[in-house]
Amino acid sequence: MPFFKFNKEKSTLDLKLSDYNEIWSKFCFLDETGNLTNDSDPYFTVGILKMSQPYYLQSKILYERNKRSFHDEMKFNKLSARNIDFAKFAIDALLDTKSISVYSYTTNKQSKYFKDNFNTNQWAAYEKITLKLLDAALSEKEIIILIADHVTTPKDIKFEVNTKKNFNTSKNRLALAGVCRFDSKSNDLLQIIDLIIGAINYDLKYSAGLVSGSAHKIELVKHLKQNLGLSSFSQDFRNRNFSIFVEQMINGEN
Repeated sequence: MPFFKFNKEKSTLDLKLSDYNEIWSKFCFLDETGNLTNDSDPYFTVGILKMSQPYYLQSKILYERNKRSFHDEMKFNKLSARNIDFAKFAIDALLDTKSISVYSYTTNKQSKYFKDNFNTNQWAAYEKITLKLLDAALSEKEIIILIADHVTTPKDIKFEVNTKKNFNTSKNRLALAGVCRFDSKSNDLLQIIDLIIGAINYDLKYSAGLVSGSAHKIELVKHLKQNLGLSSFSQDFRNRNFSIFVEQMINGEN
């Protein structure tokens, strides 16, 4: 099944230390929302925030946290009157930051594609969707570093090792320098991508009548859609900074 049809390399470079000035190193912050094992929740979304210098956005958020004495975790599923204003500030700060890219992939667990490829192995689904996103995010002459939200996995699942090995093998070069997972409570940039993919996932569930609608969640969804010029997240979307893919096919039907 096709994924993103853009941002592909024309060729794969054999990078050397002598190419240092030609190599871009980018940080990718990855998070997921939804439950792969819960049949009543059909949507599962993975997202990546890519940037060259995370310091600038991180420091802006930290400054505002101290200014407002706001030290709670930003999490879409915990939006309330207490934190909605700060969540909207964080979205605005992201949109004002130069040289950022956001990629998201939403799969429908009821679709033929998902059932044919992932139905019996949720961790394979998570790894393969991550690889799809990394493939979309990687540009020529880039080496990326993946920082992912911590997910509790069985002992035999080696997400970090498998992701790095499989991605570099597919590119036939060092494209992914390393993978590390952190608790999102310790990282504002992981929290921002949680807000974005949470909004996408929630909009889909709300449109499908799967949730009754939380006022503060709807408020953040509307805020993000207005800033992107969208009426809904139900269709693929791409602009200069955002690439959103939504798989909607159910049992092979449109």
